[in-house]
Amino acid sequence: MTISGFLRDRIPGIVIRVIAFAMVIIFLNAFNAQTQAILAVAIIFAIATVAFEMWEYFRKRKFYRRLAGSLDELDKKYLICEMLDAPGFLEGDLLVNTLSECDRSMAENVAVYRRQNKEFREYIELWVHEAKLPLASMRLMCRQSPEIENKMAVQLGRIDDYIENVLYYARSENAERDYVIKETSVKKAFGNVAVKNREALQMIDARIETEGLDVSVMTDGKWLEFIFGQLMANSIKYYSEERPLVISVSAEENDKQVTVRFRDNGIGIPAADIKNVFEKSYTGTNGRKDSKSTGMGLYIVKNLCDRLGHGIGIESQEDAYTEVTLTFTKNDFYISRGSR
Repeated sequence: MTISGFLRDRIPGIVIRVIAFAMVIIFLNAFNAQTQAILAVAIIFAIATVAFEMWEYFRKRKFYRRLAGSLDELDKKYLICEMLDAPGFLEGDLLVNTLSECDRSMAENVAVYRRQNKEFREYIELWVHEAKLPLASMRLMCRQSPEIENKMAVQLGRIDDYIENVLYYARSENAERDYVIKETSVKKAFGNVAVKNREALQMIDARIETEGLDVSVMTDGKWLEFIFGQLMANSIKYYSEERPLVISVSAEENDKQVTVRFRDNGIGIPAADIKNVFEKSYTGTNGRKDSKSTGMGLYIVKNLCDRLGHGIGIESQEDAYTEVTLTFTKNDFYISRGSR
């Protein structure tokens, strides 16, 4: 709150006072008041006006400066009312009361949406568990019919993956409540994913190459397997029919981090799409060719990596390769244990 801004706001009041003062002088002259009396009245009026305006300015400046400073310091701006003292003037009281009512109304609406979101998430998790029961039964039936086992198992695996996507997406917004960070073997996590996708890989004669996976990273094993599963599903979905699919997974370790590279020789990603592949529901050019694409897989992977504190990047060349890089930072505790 500046003095110039304050005076501009007070101009109408000041003009009215000047006019009133001029009328007082005219009346005093009309009644033949002495010049000294008129001068004394003028001085008293001027001193009173200036003193009042200064008092008004300084008390309001203190409040508004505190309001602006507190607002800048707060991450959650809607808590501003909790930081303010009673202003002591009518406009400030009205402002604080209005902000308090807005804050209360917002909190009530947020509580409603949080409850609805919680109920929806609980329903999704229940639905996922219910949907897995008939899938398990169908897998058992496939084992009793060897002639259709492989093809049916692949399709059931894809359905199972889609159901897992729903579950992991529902939980990813509150992933911090559902993970346990500990030393996790990259080789074991990737091996579990490869076994799970064995039938699908065999159907397209895919080959897997690994290098340096005998390392451990600080992460949640279940979420790491999900990330590997999404990357492998994309490799299988977007393989090139002109050559056999080769999935190469390698790991490099130094004192500060472990870098895992997941690379395939599929159809690649167009340069125009590469910057958007982690966006929610973005399918891109390849996704529009494939009606099965939802654009959610890499979005969930990126979301999980951010919440787990892992880095992720992607490079690709159309009709050549796609490489996703995962970075796992080492903390002091992990380094001290790993050096034993």
